[in-house]
Formats: sequence, C-alpha cells, structure tokens
Amino acid sequence: MPRQPPPKLLVTSALIYANGPIHLGHLVEVVQADVFVRAQRLMGRDVLYVCADDTHGTPIELSAQKQGVSPEALIAGIYVEHVRDFADFDISFDDYGSTHTPENRHFAELIYQRLRDAGHIDKRAIELSYCETDKRFLPDRFVRGICPRCGAPDQYGDVCEVCKSTYAPTELKDPRCAICGATPVRRLSENYFVKLKDFEALLAQIANGMSAPQLDPQIQRFLQGWVTQGLQDWCISRDAPYFGFEIPGAPGKYFYVWLDAPIGYISNTERYLKKRQQTAAAYWAEDADSEIWHFIGKDIIYFHALFWPAMLRGAGLKVPSRIVVHGMLSVKGEKISKSRGRPLTARAYLDLGLQAEQLRYYFAANLTPQPNDIDLNVEDFRNRVNAELVNNLANFCHRTLSLIRSKFGGKLVAPSSDAVASATWASMAGRFERVIEGYRTLEFREAVAQLIEIGNAGNLFLQQRKPWELGAAAHGDLSLCANGALAIALLLSPIVPKMAAAVLSQLGRKEATFADLSGGPWLSSGTLADGPPSLMPRIEAAQARGLLPTEAAAALAVATPKTQPEVAIKVPLAPIPYEQFAAIDLRCGLIVNAEAVEGASKLLKLTVDLGEGHPRTIASGIAESFALTALVGKRVVVVANLEPRKIRGIESRGMLLASGEGAAIRLVGLPDDVTVGSQVK
Repeated sequence: MPRQPPPKLLVTSALIYANGPIHLGHLVEVVQADVFVRAQRLMGRDVLYVCADDTHGTPIELSAQKQGVSPEALIAGIYVEHVRDFADFDISFDDYGSTHTPENRHFAELIYQRLRDAGHIDKRAIELSYCETDKRFLPDRFVRGICPRCGAPDQYGDVCEVCKSTYAPTELKDPRCAICGATPVRRLSENYFVKLKDFEALLAQIANGMSAPQLDPQIQRFLQGWVTQGLQDWCISRDAPYFGFEIPGAPGKYFYVWLDAPIGYISNTERYLKKRQQTAAAYWAEDADSEIWHFIGKDIIYFHALFWPAMLRGAGLKVPSRIVVHGMLSVKGEKISKSRGRPLTARAYLDLGLQAEQLRYYFAANLTPQPNDIDLNVEDFRNRVNAELVNNLANFCHRTLSLIRSKFGGKLVAPSSDAVASATWASMAGRFERVIEGYRTLEFREAVAQLIEIGNAGNLFLQQRKPWELGAAAHGDLSLCANGALAIALLLSPIVPKMAAAVLSQLGRKEATFADLSGGPWLSSGTLADGPPSLMPRIEAAQARGLLPTEAAAALAVATPKTQPEVAIKVPLAPIPYEQFAAIDLRCGLIVNAEAVEGASKLLKLTVDLGEGHPRTIASGIAESFALTALVGKRVVVVANLEPRKIRGIESRGMLLASGEGAAIRLVGLPDDVTVGSQVK
C-alpha cells in the first residue's frame, strides 16, 4: 500500500528578481506551480504556496543609482507591479513577500551562524575581478567574456548558458566589466565560504536518487557530473558597495544574494504563519511532518540542488522533498531572457487583449514533469486555444447551459439513461481519474489530453441527439450534458479557474472538490443560476501576431500577391466521369491526436473524429511539415470512403486532402464552426 503523504505541503516558486517586470518565462513556472497547488487543494491537501521578490545584489543597487532613487524605493515599486501581474494571471499565492525584510535577515544570520558554529564556514583571501574605472569588485554577473570550457562568447562570470559549466569570473577569457566595458584587473579580497565537501555524501545521494530532494533523472545526471568533478567551496560573501545584509562581525562584507534568496522561502513561510500564531518550524524543522516542493527553472539547478540542500542540512533544517525543474520558454526559438534583452512581459501580453487563462491553458497543455523547453509558436497557441479550450470545452459547457435556459427555463431533470446516454457518460467518467492523476504526477499535458476527450464525447452526444431540434425529449439529454459540464469545469479549474468558476456557479457547485466526482451523474433537479454571455473568447490572428517581434509579425501578415502565383502541374489533367467523382465522400474531420511513427520519418499516426462515435486512425505522410501539437484541434477534409489500407502496420481508414510536397505540404482546412462529420460538397 503506497505511503500516505504528510498532511502539510509547502510549495514555492523561484523568487523573482526585483529589477524588472514579470515576463512570460516567469509565468511558465508560476503557472506550473499554481496548477499543481490548485489541484492538490481539490484533492484535499493542506497546501501553503509562497513566493517573494528577490531584492538584493549589485544589479538592484546599480539600477537604483541609474534611476536616481534608493534601492528600497526601487524594489518597493517593482513589488507593486509584480503583485498586480501575478494577480491578473490568477496565481493563488498564500503569501507573496520580499527578501528585504527583518524575517529574512533573521534567518540568513541564523543559518550562517549555525554553519559557522558547526565548522562549515571558511575564511580566506582570494583573487577577484576588480574594475578600476568603477572602483569596485565585480560580482559574477558583472564580468562577461569567453567561456573557459566551450569557448562560447559573451558568457557570464559564473555559469555558461551554452555548455552549463560553472567557473570563477577570473577564469573567463577576454573578460570585460559589464558596467563600463573596461578590462578588469585581479585583486585579493578576504571572503567567506561554505565548505561543500563537508556535504559530499549527502549531495552524492541526491545526485543518485537515494535521498531527498527527488529530481528528474535528467537533472540527477547534471548533479552527478558536478559531484564527480569535485565539489568546490562556495563563496557566500561580497564586498561593499552591495545592497543586502551585512555579515555579522564582518564590516564591509555582505551576504551574497544567492545565500539569502532561497532563505526567502523560509522567511516568507514565517511571515505568513506568524499572522496565525505559528512559525516556519511547522514546515522547515528537520522532523516536521511536512513536504516541501520547489518549482524552478533549469538555469538555477546548481543553487537549488547543491548549495541549498547543503545549507539546510548544515543548519539542521528540513531538506526539500522534491525539486521540480521546468525548461526554458522561447518564441520562434529565441529564449525569453530579461538579462539578454529579450523580454516578453506579462503586461504586454494582456495589453494585446489576450486572456490570462488562454496562456495558462497553453502552458499546461505543454507541461510535463521533465525539464523540456517550450516554444511559444503563436500559430499553434492560437489554433490550440481556439480549437480545444474555446470550441471544444467552453463551447460544450456554454451551449449545454444556454439550451437548458432557452428550452426549459433553466430547470434540470433526471439525466437520460438509455444505452447511448449511458455509454456517453461512461466514456466521460472513465477519464476523470486520469485527469486527476495527471495533475498528481505533473503530467499536465496528459490531463489536458484527457479533458479534450471528455469534451469530444460530450460534443459528439450533442451532435447525435440534436437537442435544439427536439421538444421535451431533449430535457434529459441536456441534463446529462449539464453533469458533463460540471465535471469538465471542476477538472479544468486548476488551469482556468475563472472560466471554471463561471460554470460551477451556474450549477450551484462553487465549493466542489475532486472527491465529488465519484459516482454520478449528480444533478437531477434544480435551476441554473445566470451566467455570462460567453465563457472564453477566441484568439484573433492579429492578437497572436502581437506576441512576435515586428519583423516576424509582418512576415505572418496576409499579403496580396503582386504577381500571378506559379502553378505547378506535373502531369496532364485527365478528365474523369462525374459519377466517379461523385462517389468520393468528403467529410469534416477533427484531429484529436497525432503521434510519430517509429522508423518512418515522414509518417504520422493521426486520430481523427468524423462524428461517427469512434474516431478513425489515419496514417499520413506529413511529418516533415507539421509539429505534432500544431495538428491537434485542426478541422481537415477527409476522404472518408476509401478502403482501409495497412501502412507500416497501421490500419489507415481515410486520407487527408493536402497540397505540396515534402516540408511544404499544406492541409486543406475548414473553419472551426464547421460541424465535425458534416459532408464537404
């Protein structure tokens, strides 16, 4: 029997650096954590979700200096913007704080003193990069140069973004000061270090999956490499001028920002619990009956999976249970990077008129437990949101409830229970636990796929029964669909909480949890409350193009050809009898799944719904032209009456209409409002 998890769960997202706005790369992480947190709450877990602004370090100090304000004033203004943006994206923090607080100073000094008293702190003089122009020692990120390991240009002084190697700033080739561009010199400075080798056994166990925190196997391999190379002492001090906490008993020396930043997880737990006459020990004491999960990006693994567990173990505190690492976000292959000058802000996204929940849905539909990168392909973003969230899930819920109001005054009755209705309900209900399991295991992509199948079953039932054409006989059918809408809304609520709440409130189930999904159907009487005119708008092409750089948006804009397009006819056009053409049955199909075929680089295995009750499998040689995710949700024209044919072991039942060859194939598509299964004439 599996071990029951501890009753208390603490979830954190990586702290956001307070020198600029929230960008879409930040949102990947907080959406992943927030969906997990909301789902865990619906499973009955006692979950605390905290985060904060990371406020210390040289970049903050220099930004404030440049703007003519104090660092305190700078971080206060940024804090207000961050809180606003996270609220507008429905991130359900229990507490969002700051690292520039008395609580964080207290815990930073406490952990330092415990490490020092246990003999884990060393003090010695080392050579550092010093800018004679700016009259200051340069922190890691203020020295740029060529990576000493792989030779990549324009890398930071602590870690290479290309090969992921770590090194000292003085190891960079052709170094330069990131402030003024001058070549730095080397000077001796006395600094403080955590002796990581003292924790070699613990870190080796973590890297080999034998000790908490639990990590993805890919991340374990990173750690194994670092441990095998030999653990280096970690410098935790910086010289003045530096915005941060001064080290007790060491005038002019400050805690390095990466020492007190993760301590913000503890101090903000304390800040929240203090208002409830509790302390952070309820979660962070070594013997606390709790789980701690960190959600981070793969660019900060080194700090969270090596330094942080060592600090906690050395200070006698609880090591996190799990560190969930996500990949990086790119748009058309370019990494979203504030420090590299390529930000795409959360506010700019909203200013396009796009909905926060549309992006939440797209991220969730692409997220798994693995640290895979996500490319925000704006065409795929628009197509998937419109086809899956709007046309499938939202449309089913809205159409069902609207029809109950227009035909039956909003009254619910006992759901239909004939063979077709029962089979439909079984098809939907059989997927509820799969969705919940997807949330539990961070397989959000799978949870979304199962939700789409639930929506497909409900929409197919509506298309078969056509309740808008029937009288009283349609009442039970629509009541069955209302139960389906309840399940969809509840299961979808971790991803799109506002849309889900709009459905649940109409059905009188505002306080429902996943436990309420057992059995069913549950609704057999009562009256619907009023609802909004629509649940989710479509994404327009111009809105999606607004996410791209200007040149990319211009390239996607529809242009009028200035010359007659070339027509390629490779074979003579031979006439055929009309009767031969009339025998071809063309149908509107909806692609509900797409899979690669092992050993066949050009072939895809497609699952296509033709409105027949059971989708068809079609093998199609379009793999060179389409990403798998770009196909799901497309309405296509299918030759529906071909004889089945075996292709690479796949029984293919149909053919898609397309033009072009190789990587230039284009499918013949249909608008989203064409009914699946309808004949194309």
